[in-house]
Amino acid sequence: MTVTFGANTELSRCFARSIRRFDQKPGPIQRFSHRFQQLSVAADKLGATRSSTRNSCRVFSVAKNNSGESLTYKDAGVDIDAGSELVRRIAKMAPGIGGFGGLFPLGDSYLVAGTDGVGTKLKLAFETGIHETIGIDLVAMSVNDIVTSGAKPLFFLDYFATSRLDVDLAEKVIKGIVDGCRQSDCALLGGETAEMPDFYADGEYDLSGFAVGIVKKDSVINGKNIVAGDVLIGLPSSGVHSNGFSLVRRVLARSGLSLKDKLPGEDVTLGEALMAPTVIYVKQVLDIISKGGIKGIAHITGGGFTDNIPRVFPDGLGAVIHWNSWEVPTLFKWIQEAGKIEDAEMRRTFNMGIGMVLVVSQETSYRILEGGGGDNKAYRIGEVVSGEGVSYH
Repeated sequence: MTVTFGANTELSRCFARSIRRFDQKPGPIQRFSHRFQQLSVAADKLGATRSSTRNSCRVFSVAKNNSGESLTYKDAGVDIDAGSELVRRIAKMAPGIGGFGGLFPLGDSYLVAGTDGVGTKLKLAFETGIHETIGIDLVAMSVNDIVTSGAKPLFFLDYFATSRLDVDLAEKVIKGIVDGCRQSDCALLGGETAEMPDFYADGEYDLSGFAVGIVKKDSVINGKNIVAGDVLIGLPSSGVHSNGFSLVRRVLARSGLSLKDKLPGEDVTLGEALMAPTVIYVKQVLDIISKGGIKGIAHITGGGFTDNIPRVFPDGLGAVIHWNSWEVPTLFKWIQEAGKIEDAEMRRTFNMGIGMVLVVSQETSYRILEGGGGDNKAYRIGEVVSGEGVSYH
């Protein structure tokens, strides 16, 4: 769901004909059970039209462990440049890629779809035993992507896979998914539980999520009206969210600290800080959108500022980020210091304390910032400029 790449970054591609009709059966993959009845009526009504769409959202994720002296995302097993090359190749076969979500026309509206997982943050869930909030992360990664188009999430589906079903553990995970759906005002419409013996280590599981929302065609936020001089407004994150954990785990191993140790300078453990659930921005962003003036929105996931912000710009435009315009959380400072990570690598891997960026006019920025106190903080973090790329001042 995002044009970034890796173990916990996502590569979002809106491709022609890449989705399966509702009425087609899956291939010969072992399934455990359907937790919900299939919506056969909806399938009959929508199947024919869905097969003709030219846009859908597709994700590619990779995770592997490489050894290396310097702690970069690539050394941790995530090659963003390789992901970009794959996108380039896919574009030759299926033009029209690059959105945070896939748009499907339906009358005077678009259905907006997104899919994602939580990457190797799952490894920390297994190690810490914190399973109650990983479902919030799962919902957040998809609904935060589709809201960038101005879409209100309608429903969510999940996929839970494990070698041996531990009902109590699975219940904890699903409770988090239910919580995430409540936070984003969408229905948990269905899901799949797959029990696949010998495929996963004992006590481990994998998750995928799928969200669909809706937006009027004349209300789609697509960045086409962005101009030099527009303002970048940042909404704060709760921490690392669900990206960059392959590098985080390498940093943790090098630091000599454990997940039970305190985060230096804070009164929480590293495990608690790293497992903080991803912020679900849906209500805050839709409220801001309802007041008008929003030209573009970027979800800051894997690829950080450097790769995600330019995705919403027309050709020929870039961004200047004012690095002192918000306080970078202690967690990121510790990650950088413990891993001896270069500034450029941090900015291309992590959200650095800003999980969503809105592109607005100067006038709109004053209104948003005036109301940016309390729980819904907002920061003016930069401007749109002529010339492509992102620079940091």
